Amino acid sequence: MSGRLTIALDAMGGDHAPDMVVAGAALARERHPGVDYLMFGDEHRIGPLLARRPGLRDVTTIQHTPDAVSGDAKAAVALRGGRNTSMRRAIDAVAEGRAGVVVSAGNTGALMAMAKMVLKTLPGIDRPAIASFFPTQRGESVMLDLGANLECDADNLVQFAVMGSAFARTVLGLIEPTVGLLNVGSEDQKGHEAIREAAARLRTLTLPLRFHGFVEGNDIAAGKVDVIVTDGFTGNVALKTAEGTARLYSELLRRTFEASFLARLGYLLARPAFKKLKARTDPRRYNGAMFLGLRGICVKSHGGTDEIGFANAIGVAFDLATQGFNERIKEEMPRPGATTGSDIDAAAV
Repeated sequence: MSGRLTIALDAMGGDHAPDMVVAGAALARERHPGVDYLMFGDEHRIGPLLARRPGLRDVTTIQHTPDAVSGDAKAAVALRGGRNTSMRRAIDAVAEGRAGVVVSAGNTGALMAMAKMVLKTLPGIDRPAIASFFPTQRGESVMLDLGANLECDADNLVQFAVMGSAFARTVLGLIEPTVGLLNVGSEDQKGHEAIREAAARLRTLTLPLRFHGFVEGNDIAAGKVDVIVTDGFTGNVALKTAEGTARLYSELLRRTFEASFLARLGYLLARPAFKKLKARTDPRRYNGAMFLGLRGICVKSHGGTDEIGFANAIGVAFDLATQGFNERIKEEMPRPGATTGSDIDAAAV
């Protein structure tokens, strides 16, 4: 890769592909000029789009693929019959060392299944987890798992805590993130056995994180901790609930300001403040979920995003690839049987 980072793009993944993918890559190129792109997809559709962007065209190679994974495809079906899809070929490029990272806005289940099969998991990781970040009252927080693993044991939760901490340090620039386990209460006796066991182990491990203990649902938006760890079932429900609540308040505000002349006048006076609020909570700003725990870096963009959101997903991929994210996880993951700092040191010798 001649010292430059190469990013593989599933150009046919997403509701508005390939137009959105090409436009997003053009925007990302302005922010990260030292990047080359491999675009996998229909060259007859991608080529004319690149022709209108000579700067991007000069750093992009099109890899024609005849097929694409549909948004409603079952993961198992895509896995069996998707060898020549743009998604699979983009993942293969990372496994073969032709690219440092893959970004796709395609089918989440298919992307996870393909990435796990092709890239495999890192040493010490039983299951990969989906992680992303979102706004809070204190700034931004990371949450995982967001849907990859519906049921988790204590080992999985401890691994998620280590990976989530590394993700927060890499993407958010935190030195020593605080980590909390999402639970039905903050008391030590609350929750099921797996989460209590995970908490006990995290209190004894010497890691570059600060374990806060248990957090509850209302602590997420408050930003009580930097990293929220939970199973995929709970994490996905929490994420969708937050997204739905944000849309609800946006709609209620719109209706309120349209209710009367004075309300519309009030909106005009407050419009600069509302623009700042919109920018702060814009989901495109937080686009780019990472499949943590794989031997290669795979970033999932929201399928319905536009070029701004996709460019931000590329930015997440750039940060993870250039800051040695996977190396951090391999260095920090507790060895089997390690329970304390001295045990970890001894196991590492």
